[in-house]
Amino acid sequence: MAAWNSIYHAMHAREDRHPFSLPVLRRIAAFARPHSRVLAWFLALSVAVAVLAVAAPLLAGRVVDTIVGGGAPRTVLLLAGLIAAVALLEAALGLVVRRLSAGLGESLILDLRTTVYDHVQRMPVAFFTRTRTGALVSRLNNDVIGAQRAFSSVLSGVVSNLVTLVLALAVMLTLSWWITLAALVMLPVFVYPARRMGARLARIERERTVHNSAMSTQMTERFSAPGATLVKLFGSPERESAEFSRRAGRVRDIGVRTAMVQEVFFTALTLVSALALALVYGLGGHHALAGNLDAGTVVAMGMLLTRLYAPLTALAGARVEVMSALVAFSRVFEVLDLEPLVREAPGAADLPPGPTSLEFDRVSFTYPAADRVSLASLEEVSALDPSPGREVLHEVSFTVEPGTTVALVGSSGAGKSTIAQLAPRLYDPDSGTVRLGGRDVRGLSFASVRGALGMVTQDGHLFHESIRANLTLGRPGATDAEVWDALRRARLEDLVASLPDGLDTVVGERGYRFSGGERQRLTIARLLVGDPEVVILDEATSALDSTSEAAVQAALSEALRGRTALVIAHRLATVRAADTILVVEDGRIAERGDHAALLALGGRYAQLYRTQFATGEPSPAAP
Repeated sequence: MAAWNSIYHAMHAREDRHPFSLPVLRRIAAFARPHSRVLAWFLALSVAVAVLAVAAPLLAGRVVDTIVGGGAPRTVLLLAGLIAAVALLEAALGLVVRRLSAGLGESLILDLRTTVYDHVQRMPVAFFTRTRTGALVSRLNNDVIGAQRAFSSVLSGVVSNLVTLVLALAVMLTLSWWITLAALVMLPVFVYPARRMGARLARIERERTVHNSAMSTQMTERFSAPGATLVKLFGSPERESAEFSRRAGRVRDIGVRTAMVQEVFFTALTLVSALALALVYGLGGHHALAGNLDAGTVVAMGMLLTRLYAPLTALAGARVEVMSALVAFSRVFEVLDLEPLVREAPGAADLPPGPTSLEFDRVSFTYPAADRVSLASLEEVSALDPSPGREVLHEVSFTVEPGTTVALVGSSGAGKSTIAQLAPRLYDPDSGTVRLGGRDVRGLSFASVRGALGMVTQDGHLFHESIRANLTLGRPGATDAEVWDALRRARLEDLVASLPDGLDTVVGERGYRFSGGERQRLTIARLLVGDPEVVILDEATSALDSTSEAAVQAALSEALRGRTALVIAHRLATVRAADTILVVEDGRIAERGDHAALLALGGRYAQLYRTQFATGEPSPAAP
């Protein structure tokens, strides 16, 4: 009983950060529930394999007894045939069990991976601005694959070895209870390395995942087009190489430590098993020679002992694997437990078709605290700051009527881009209401908001895919004719037609195969393909030279024609034709009116305008 208590506590030893917790196990079981039928077959066949593993030693003992007792050769041949049949059946069922466990593991990981991916997509923009991309990708790759091991290999071994262990012990007690108890004296020696080494390997596994994540983050950042450019311009390739080598070296050192700890672990377990086998053969052989025990029983006991200690060795190793898998599951669940701040309301309505207005009604907003939108492990910091930031918008109110253009101007950091991000629900306001077509956007479906509102941002981001895939991102069913029409209106038809692959041309990471002005016009073409009723332009021309800006402005004139438009511009020359201009300062609407009225007012707008044109600011045609 003391030995079995030692085994139980060794198998259930708690770790300082990731214990065997029931909530984690229940969440894992929830992912397994849809595959319960496959799981049932898997468990049943695993039990059958375990029974066959115990049957072979008993048949071998009968062979020895038949030989020693001078039995008929036919009996020996029959028993040998049964041993062969058991071996073949065990091998066949083992293959089936492995196929079931692999399919179960892969299906569960597919469910887990897609769940995490879908959950991350629902996170607010603040999550992505704080999170290191490499660390997040590591959760979807390394940690999910680590969790996969729990089902694709560990589960099969745990079930079959546990059943084999129980059956072998029961049969051994039936054959000779006193030799069995003598063999079990070695169990406390067996459990000690399992308890010590298992905890150490779990700690090493956590350390390995952290360093792998850091290494993945560095590669993700430095191998992107902007990151590689930045390193070449301002960095030092030698320093970058040395830093990567340092991190990769730590991963290597952990790999060596893991290999050595595992080798010491299993060597100790094998040694204890061999000593127990020597004890059985010595004690059993002595009593067999004295006539107190059959020779076949001694042979069967020796073979059953391997069926006892081998599963114990495997289960001790499985404990390490399970602990590693629980570490991986816990890291994945950590992401799933981070609640999205922006949610679609139950029973969210669709926006009716037709002209659509955009209204801000006494909207106030503060960017959420770090601990509400991120994880310390994803930012690779020790702790997140729980204090909220300062309020950046203060009771902002304005309306963009259907078919009109309202421009936002003001100093950098005044809150213009924040206003633009509230309209498509990249964030939700703390108080007040944002309305689209007279309806609170929080009561509209995400699909309805995306379909009615299009946005062109300053960076003109494109995916590393074809031109067609990028332009039809918001409307996958668009025809090539509609795509070409959008390119024509964006002043890009001739450029794309001149490319060897046309619409199938891959734009490169973030569109870096094209110039800044061309990338921006591609994003405008993407907006034209989507054909939204409301358009938001957030500093769409601020990073362009005069020539590119003129081309983009011509494309923007197409994008704004007949649509409700909210335009944010640093260059005031681009917003002079707006129906209404709002001057935003310190999160408030300081002035409002058209270009002429604001100049006549002689306030902040007039000051900004005089400052820009006093420095020779170019004046391209306004849309």
